Amino acid sequence: MLFTCNLKNIIKEGWNMKLRNIKIFQLFVLLGILAILTSCGGGQTQSTGKNIFLGGIEGLEVSFESLGLLEEGIDTIYDTEDFPLELSLQNKGEESIPLGKASFRLIGPAKEDFENIPAWTVSNTAILDKKSEFNPEGGLESVTFTPNDPAAKYKRKVTGFVDINWNVEYSYDYKTHLLINDVCFKGDITDKKVCQVKEAKTFAVSGAPLTVTKVEQDTGGKGVVTLKITVQNAGGGESTYPNEDFDTRYSQFSYEIDEPEKWECKSGGRENKGRFAEVNANGPTSTEVLCKLKTALADDDLYTKTLGFTLNYKYKELVQKKLRIKESVK
Repeated sequence: MLFTCNLKNIIKEGWNMKLRNIKIFQLFVLLGILAILTSCGGGQTQSTGKNIFLGGIEGLEVSFESLGLLEEGIDTIYDTEDFPLELSLQNKGEESIPLGKASFRLIGPAKEDFENIPAWTVSNTAILDKKSEFNPEGGLESVTFTPNDPAAKYKRKVTGFVDINWNVEYSYDYKTHLLINDVCFKGDITDKKVCQVKEAKTFAVSGAPLTVTKVEQDTGGKGVVTLKITVQNAGGGESTYPNEDFDTRYSQFSYEIDEPEKWECKSGGRENKGRFAEVNANGPTSTEVLCKLKTALADDDLYTKTLGFTLNYKYKELVQKKLRIKESVK
């Protein structure tokens, strides 16, 4: 009997050990599969570059402060009352706006119909900080067209009521920053090591109304690297070169690449300048910038590097607000 019990215990213990070994083996198999999946996924980088920039297609957002009491969805006052004309500003992009580099022009109503509006064009009186990890909402500020007391007042006679459509056209200097990952510098494109010359590149782009939607690397001849960068006007406004007037026919921008002495960049035949085919009226418009190395690489050149590219421009948008002025009770 004692021998039989010991035999049963030995068999039971051996069986339990076998089960433990099976479970350990299964665990190692699972860990191996996870390691393979992780290594496969690790080679894929996001084109949005969210780990570098917050991203987005917004720049400076402007809105009117309240002009009066809200009635039937419209700001309303009586003709005996004055009213403020103030704007709330928020920088929702990733480029700070320096002092005085955002301009706001009040347009729409006739100037002679109002009093106590000393200037119909004003500028920002403080730096509008860019949005960031520590300031995700971006810089906040306000500007006013009516700094004095009393504020703006309608001068004409009102019968019943009159609706006034206020418009503010605003423009501001801005930049879009692009980082192109792992640009392949290879003199001998038949060499399969390290990197590929002909492929779409991953990239990171900062939050701004002009953005980049695609970057493609190719070859422009033996040892000559080319980069095709697709730029899109996604913000809904118009753009022009910094310190220049806007053109009603099209939007435009300038650009610069890291190590410009090594690259030639053109868009539509214009060096370091780009132009959209039309003003951004019917949805986003795009254009392409083609950059190529000025000097061919040597056959034994083989390396990768991150390349920076910057769009420079002045951006213009429009914001509107309706004010209803009612005839006062006599």
